[in-house]
Amino acid sequence: MIVWLASYPKSGNTLVRSMLAAYFFSNDGIYDFDLIKNIKQFPQNALFKKMGINVNNDEDLIKNYINVQEQINIKNSIQFLKTHSYLFNINNNAFTDLKNSIGVIYIVRDPRNVVTSWANFSNTSLENAANVLIKTYKFGGDKNNSNDLDTTVFVGTWSQNYNSWKSFKHQKRYLLIKYEDLINNRDIALHKILKFIYGLNGTKLEINQKKFDNVVETTSFERMKNLERTKGFFEAKLDLKTGKKIPFFNLGEKNDWKKFLNVRISNKIEKAFKNEMIELGYL
Repeated sequence: MIVWLASYPKSGNTLVRSMLAAYFFSNDGIYDFDLIKNIKQFPQNALFKKMGINVNNDEDLIKNYINVQEQINIKNSIQFLKTHSYLFNINNNAFTDLKNSIGVIYIVRDPRNVVTSWANFSNTSLENAANVLIKTYKFGGDKNNSNDLDTTVFVGTWSQNYNSWKSFKHQKRYLLIKYEDLINNRDIALHKILKFIYGLNGTKLEINQKKFDNVVETTSFERMKNLERTKGFFEAKLDLKTGKKIPFFNLGEKNDWKKFLNVRISNKIEKAFKNEMIELGYL
């Protein structure tokens, strides 16, 4: 069964995946970038190609989301999958179902800080980044790109993405994690996440304290930033103008929208997402 690690892009998904990868896929809890490869993203072209599905046709991809998830679940164990998709139903084709999904950990971040982070990640203006959150429906899917990660992802708007995954609440299979808690109280956040995962599996939480402490220590933003400097990070995007990678780990907790957004842009975001931001305590 799949445990989804879902979020709008640039909201802390990589940090959660890193923490879980270090805890579940290492002997000592000491994080390294290679560990994150144990948690795949969905959708991903490679998963569909294995089943002979035409990855150049978005309609075919959507129709086969459930089929691919059924293949993943043949292992009959908990599988972590990262996604930036919203929980859609497009032309009666669902993103997932309760037969394949045991739960979701949804990571959310103040959208004003998502704007500044997305602008850096995509090498675009703050104005364009704000419009992406408010208006853009899907990312990726460059048919001329052979990269298996470049699959069309139906992200929805920032609010659509956040609201859609709440349906798992009704099944008591939903955990909301705020990016700000991952930065300021990473140990508490990790404990919540592990308790949730063990609860989904119906097993008692027994923490390996040494491994737990190592995870918290080695997934700090500064250490991740230093790792990227020395080893590079495969998820960083290429700046087409300079030919160099754009730093994936850029500002972290120093990313304060009050310092970077003008009033017009922040007001635009607050107007578009007023209800959600009040609900989350961002307004």
